[in-house]
Amino acid sequence: MDAESVDILIAGGGPVGAALALALEGSGHSVVLAEARSADATETRSANAGAARSAPAGDARALALSYASRLVLERLHAWSGMRTTPIETIHVSQQAGFGRTLISAADCDVPVLGYVANYDDLQQSLLAVPCSARRLFGARVVSFDGAKARLQTQEGERAFAPQLTVFADGARIADERAAPAYSKDYRQTALVAWVRTEQPHRGRAWERFTPEGPLALLPHGAGYALVWTMDPERSAQLAALDTPSFLAALHAAFGDRLGAFLEAGERSAFPLALRYRREETQTHSLAVGNAAQTLHPVAGQGFNLGLRDAWELARLAHAARDPGSERFIGAYRRARALDRRAGIRFTDSLVGLFSNSDPLLKLGRGAGLLALDLLPFARRFIARRMIFGARALP
Repeated sequence: MDAESVDILIAGGGPVGAALALALEGSGHSVVLAEARSADATETRSANAGAARSAPAGDARALALSYASRLVLERLHAWSGMRTTPIETIHVSQQAGFGRTLISAADCDVPVLGYVANYDDLQQSLLAVPCSARRLFGARVVSFDGAKARLQTQEGERAFAPQLTVFADGARIADERAAPAYSKDYRQTALVAWVRTEQPHRGRAWERFTPEGPLALLPHGAGYALVWTMDPERSAQLAALDTPSFLAALHAAFGDRLGAFLEAGERSAFPLALRYRREETQTHSLAVGNAAQTLHPVAGQGFNLGLRDAWELARLAHAARDPGSERFIGAYRRARALDRRAGIRFTDSLVGLFSNSDPLLKLGRGAGLLALDLLPFARRFIARRMIFGARALP
């Protein structure tokens, strides 16, 4: 089969891959975006987008977007019209222990800390922006040898000879040249759902650390997006409960600050692990988003880190004639190394520090939270790192 020449092949049409295709607009490079979903599924989701936006419970797959991610999405013309719920403050505490801190947008000189959006809503907003990239539906990379990529699509098998192949979002492919991936099983499961409480959220997110793992409530519509981390056995038990029993268990874990928990949407559970490539880039190929690093959901860094991957790659590609060259790959690796390494270490450290019942660590955690509450410059440093990453946007 003859391979078609193309400058950049993006394998993975989720939010990061779609954002990358938009960011490459005007670069002068020919771009192919291969997405696993069928054309029919994409059209159905688009047709149902308005109904999804108005549904009070929404999709359990809610994404936390930093204020910096909004700036990127605005530059991509994908922000306008997307329904989001702003996060103005974040209350951080630990269960049955002293110490808490309150991080506000004023600490960071930004209008809001971030937003919560429905995953499908974000996806449709990105796909609705006019883009010259050629889209292939039902597409899956079945082989890649560094020079050629073979794809199975709705229209049959296709072969490409890209200058650069970018694996985005959840795209996976065996590449014998790639460095071994690092994997760490947290032995935790994230139970996610939409919930409604007696007290309105007023733009406040809650991050409550328990010995089992963090319990996060993110303002989402008229309620909250719940991300409750625990061991897999406990998660299975809670998922099997009827709604009143589940809400009672959630209230017992979170406390009384929001009054009673009144309503819960469909519950889903996801195993948690840290995965990343020690050398995430190779000649003629690289990875962005979840294909490059999959993080624990604590602090909501995953998508925001991936979006910065895409933005930096596109920025470099606009000035490059050969985006698959060793020089280009090396420049991308250096540009993303600090932010990527910091994001991985930050989330991994939070899990290790807070997901245990060690009494000495519990005392230290409380003192640390109290210190943060008393030291505005420390809150500002941490919050701005969470918003903008280790390297501000150019």
